[in-house]
Amino acid sequence: MSGTRTKAKSAVPASPAVTLPPPEGPARFFNRELSWLQFNRRVLEEALNPAHPLLERLKFLSISASNLDEFYMVRAAGLYGQVAAGLVTLSQDGRTPSQQLSEINKFVAELVADKQACWRALRKSLAAQNLLLVEASEITPTEHAWLASQFMRHVFPILTPINVDPAHPFPFIQNKGLTLAIQMTSDAGKEMSGLIPIPSQLERFIRLPASTPATVKASIRFVRIETVIGLFISELYPTFTIRAHGAFRLIRDSDIELMEEAEDLTRAYETQLRRRRRGVVIRLELEAEMPKALQKFVTDELEVIGDSVFVKDGLLGISDTSQLIVADRPDLLFKPFHPRFPERIREHNGDVFAAVRAKDLVVHHPYETFDVVLQYLRQAVHDPAVMAIKWTLYRTSRENSPIVAALKEAADMGKSVTAVVELKARFDESTNIHLARDMEKAGVHVVYGFTELKTHAKLGMVVRKEGGEIATYCHLGTGNYHPQTAKVYTDLSLFTADPAIGRDVARIFNFVTGYGKPDALEAMAASPHGIRARILAHIHEEIGHAKAGRPAAIWMKMNALVDSEIITSLYAASQAGVAIDIVVRGICCLRPGIPGFSDKIRVKSLVGRFLEHARIYCFGGGGGLPSTEAAVYLSSADMMPRNLNRRVEAMVAISNPTVRAQVLEQVMTANLRDNQQSWGLNPDGTWLRMQPSAGEAPFNAHQYFMTNPSLSGRGRAGQDPGVIVGQAADDTAHDPAPVGTTGARNARPRDD
Repeated sequence: MSGTRTKAKSAVPASPAVTLPPPEGPARFFNRELSWLQFNRRVLEEALNPAHPLLERLKFLSISASNLDEFYMVRAAGLYGQVAAGLVTLSQDGRTPSQQLSEINKFVAELVADKQACWRALRKSLAAQNLLLVEASEITPTEHAWLASQFMRHVFPILTPINVDPAHPFPFIQNKGLTLAIQMTSDAGKEMSGLIPIPSQLERFIRLPASTPATVKASIRFVRIETVIGLFISELYPTFTIRAHGAFRLIRDSDIELMEEAEDLTRAYETQLRRRRRGVVIRLELEAEMPKALQKFVTDELEVIGDSVFVKDGLLGISDTSQLIVADRPDLLFKPFHPRFPERIREHNGDVFAAVRAKDLVVHHPYETFDVVLQYLRQAVHDPAVMAIKWTLYRTSRENSPIVAALKEAADMGKSVTAVVELKARFDESTNIHLARDMEKAGVHVVYGFTELKTHAKLGMVVRKEGGEIATYCHLGTGNYHPQTAKVYTDLSLFTADPAIGRDVARIFNFVTGYGKPDALEAMAASPHGIRARILAHIHEEIGHAKAGRPAAIWMKMNALVDSEIITSLYAASQAGVAIDIVVRGICCLRPGIPGFSDKIRVKSLVGRFLEHARIYCFGGGGGLPSTEAAVYLSSADMMPRNLNRRVEAMVAISNPTVRAQVLEQVMTANLRDNQQSWGLNPDGTWLRMQPSAGEAPFNAHQYFMTNPSLSGRGRAGQDPGVIVGQAADDTAHDPAPVGTTGARNARPRDD
């Protein structure tokens, strides 16, 4: 792993000293929730990164705020529930639920303050670029007249002013709902309180019409919806004198628990979704400008769990600032990136089956287009030799999903089509219920899997008759079948016609649809029965290599490292002399770099233009890394108890030499070499931004993949993903451009 670490401006201060944790006990682990909050801080730091275009920085701020909302809706909500139930169960790092909540709220208070400071700085920079968010006093007479018309036509009919008194109780406020609280006096002199809930269907920021001639570069001016309502509030309360008003926003418990004995999974989830909308309030945010009496009115009326009322000096609902990212200022956005199409498929005249039959293929998203997955499925739909299609759907497009459309068309054409739809995909439950029923109507055999397990594996299987034989083609992914997220999530897609993998994928599908525990798999491992054992076996093998004096190394790339058994085994490997490099996007509960305990382990995180999402596990096999002896796996599973114990996950071994080289010498090596968008984890839990070491050239992994074709697919740069393969204008072949063996060796611990 290259680069040195320098403290970022807003980094959490490091502890003055690092003490060695005991061989056993909770001090071996970082707290999961606090580690996730550290990740969200790294996202926020990108909003402050001057290397990014201004509107992209605003996007990072919005994402950071949205992530924090979800954290409270799920993770903090679970802790609040434990406290309410009187539970004192300790986390693996030795904290009670109440202790975790106390530390969470302390961390978040600083984090939220930094978000507001970031917003103020970005707002000032946006204004310098003629992107303005104006207040009521800055609205011109012309704009006021236009807003009056817009308000009466588009806003007034939707709003519902509510008086709160004994005859009109405090109404239900939707999750993440923005609401105006009002103090007013009736024409009879009676003091009253009221509310104006702002429906989510209304845009938070209203763009004002340009007031300068088209020949002049105009300012782009926005105004908040709550400001507009305040301007015309007398239209809602015509017989009252408004004395004060202010906004508040709340977060509700949005986790879902489902009884295992639910007979109809679809109906049960519809009921749970209705309950989610009425979840307990776990976080209430009030504008600092709101008068104290009005703040008391709101907090007294809402039943808020614990100490969860926060007065915010700044903008409520910062996640909504994504609405300020305008397409007509491309100079303030990343330059457009056009994914490559795998040249390997082009060489076979667009025939995905022919290309895969010749050799396994790994496609690296988003650098190589997700359209190849759609082309694979569409070709299967229209191929008369295809007999059956089986597909898992965890998350996909909310509307007009091309995957769903293709599966429906295949069923309509008489093929046997099975879709495993995961109803428990958090926050996509409603979408998946709708898609499942839509497919069932078209004749697709829809299976919902297990009530107690989520089906998280990404599998697409096509059974084809070739001559007198049956051939099985498989797609195995590290990410979801979602064309939109595939444009910003880094994931890997393996296409293979390997018969052993085909049999394994069939066994996993049979496990989900028939509930029969699969026999031993040949080329794969699957949760909840096999991935943990396979990973632990490889770690123990590397320990044996190290003790025998052979090169021993482990590379891992994942989104989260939480599982205590995996972490404990990695500690043992470090103490045996195994060189371990881990790239983790978010949560990491492992403490690296402690002398004599975990000093052979280094952990880094990449945060940049794309969201790191691929799961890759590599073991040296006695030859170190990279090497021809290495065991290399792609997986849908992170190293978390839920993935290893409570989900159906898939992990596939890579056997093709070209694909192995792509994963090891391109993807993993580039991630380890990156020193432009990487953060290193210290033994005390702080994350520090990495900088090039003295004499070391800057290296940006995302930029590298955007400008270099892969070894496996030899993707053609610049080709329009919408063009049918075989019609590209440029026939010049691209030579593979691996990162290089030298870089790979430099990425290993220097004392190896």
